[in-house]
Amino acid sequence: MLRKDLHEVNRISWNKATEAHNSHKREQAHFLKNGSSTLFAEEIELLGTIQGKRLVHLQCNAGQDTLSLASLGASVTGVDISDTAIDFAHRLSQESGIPANFEQADVYDWFENRSESDDPFDIVFVSYGALIWLSDIKEWAIGVASVLAPKGKLIIMEFHPFAMVFKEDWSLGYPYFAEGNVLHWSDGVGDYVADTPALAPSGYEPGFENFVNPFPVNEFQWTLSEIVTAVIEAGLTLRVLKEYPYANGAKLFEGMEEKAGGRVYPPAKVPSLPLMYGLVAEKDSI
Repeated sequence: MLRKDLHEVNRISWNKATEAHNSHKREQAHFLKNGSSTLFAEEIELLGTIQGKRLVHLQCNAGQDTLSLASLGASVTGVDISDTAIDFAHRLSQESGIPANFEQADVYDWFENRSESDDPFDIVFVSYGALIWLSDIKEWAIGVASVLAPKGKLIIMEFHPFAMVFKEDWSLGYPYFAEGNVLHWSDGVGDYVADTPALAPSGYEPGFENFVNPFPVNEFQWTLSEIVTAVIEAGLTLRVLKEYPYANGAKLFEGMEEKAGGRVYPPAKVPSLPLMYGLVAEKDSI
């Protein structure tokens, strides 16, 4: 069931967290202007060549990845519910000289407000911690299909929902099958950039210290099968589904170790398990 009221609560929490996240990232405009990128190898592999493609990055946050995609030659639009994030993305685009279009909206409203005359996209891109903010995965997938051109692709690079059953100390704490129940967190979106300097490739600085978000958030747990089924039922054909035993740029749990390429692995005492997945689905040509 669509819960835009809870999305609005999340927007407020994300506004506060975005300020903390960007306080740790040094000279981002200079970093991007000089041709550097915030993208990881795994999403570049799934994307393939995007030169000349029309791409929309849903839930784009503050635009760093969106502008990195634009630097690869795509014509990009970034959409995010946080006005603080979109304001920052606009400034980052101007200061870096990398052109992009950014729109502030609840993604469901953005789908609804597109007219038949709006050009479709060749690629819908979604990455890292985006799907847990969606209160209706089926409606989201329908919306994605509606904005894709024939032969257009949905590309997802996400943290694996199975990993979300663990508490920070790797003990079991949360359901994999949420059955539509909302997970409410009174402490809001945290400062995960402070925990993982790899998320500040332009250079890390202390910024906000001991950040505590006063605004709560609500998450929606979707199983891998629920996500894949929603995509297929929306009329897209699954082309790729990959799982990874590490998480790019994210120390999700205690004792995780960052290795080459920004890949963060569980400690040796934890068995190998899926922490991330990639998905490519294509819209039919007719």
